[in-house]
Amino acid sequence: MSEEQTVNIDGTDYKVSDFSPEQIRLVNHVADLDRQINKRAMYLEQSQVSRNHFIGLLKKSLSA
Repeated sequence: MSEEQTVNIDGTDYKVSDFSPEQIRLVNHVADLDRQINKRAMYLEQSQVSRNHFIGLLKKSLSA
C-alpha cells in the first residue's frame, strides 16, 4: 500500500493526484529550485569557511 503524494503550500496539504499537468510542472519547478537553493547555500558556506582559512594563513604569514 503506497501513501498518496501530497504537497504542502502555506500550511495546506494538496493531493498531487488532483493537480493538472500544469500544476505538476510548477511543483516540479519549485522542488528543483529548492534543491538549487540548498546546494548554493552549501557552496556559500564552504566558500566562507575556505576564505576564513586563507585569511588566517595570510595573517599568520604577515606576523611571522
